Amino acid sequence: MVARLVPDELWELFQRVVPEAPSRPQGGGRRRHGDREVLAAIVFVATSGCTWQQLPTASFGPSGATAHRRFTEWTKARVWAKLHRLVLDELGSRGELDWSRCAIDSVNMRALKRGSLTGPNPVDRGKYGSKIHLITERTGLPLSVGISAANTHDSQALIPLVKGIPPIRSRRGRRRRRPHKLHADKGYDYNHLRRWLAGRGIRHRIARKGIETSQRLGRHRWTIERTMAWLAGCRRLHRRYERKADHFLAFTSIACTLICYRRLTK
Repeated sequence: MVARLVPDELWELFQRVVPEAPSRPQGGGRRRHGDREVLAAIVFVATSGCTWQQLPTASFGPSGATAHRRFTEWTKARVWAKLHRLVLDELGSRGELDWSRCAIDSVNMRALKRGSLTGPNPVDRGKYGSKIHLITERTGLPLSVGISAANTHDSQALIPLVKGIPPIRSRRGRRRRRPHKLHADKGYDYNHLRRWLAGRGIRHRIARKGIETSQRLGRHRWTIERTMAWLAGCRRLHRRYERKADHFLAFTSIACTLICYRRLTK
């Protein structure tokens, strides 16, 4: 089970970003569970959608409380964002990333326990929820991800998401972090966003309200819709159960990492 959820190549990448275990100067205490077993338990929770209490201890070793405690520790150390970036670096060095056009979109998730970065969802009868914002490259691999309250307008996430694209290795030349063109729907139809993208040398293709239909733009934006469906494969994201926003973002980063890693192993 551990080797299936955390293959050797993923484990090698994870070892490059995981912090060292804290030492106990006084000695004693229980033996610390291995990081690979705990990582497999966290991936199992993310993909299966089970609670920490439902984690099958016999299959992994660490209990649900231990896995959650290590998950919190690694989240504070920004391990998940670093792992996602490391997998993107590997893809970029192999020429697997297509920067010719990117797409931006968002998806709403209901927040069952509310918490930080939640708000009334205008398209879900005012139920509290959160929104996942995503930028993908041409083939649908997620480059930048963020979360907000469900009542946050999509347009407010464009600039932070574009700025959040990390400098990624290329097969040749310098690291890259800017696409040639960005596709977006009518939710991003604002002149100040067009000017901001143009100022950074990014061509924009944003549908205009009352003028264009979404069908023509959908010829290039269908890849990000497919990526949203891939995110749904991480069943922990079907609903937001975490009160802390950084924990919900951590599960989102884990899902993006697994999507990119599958491309890496093809």
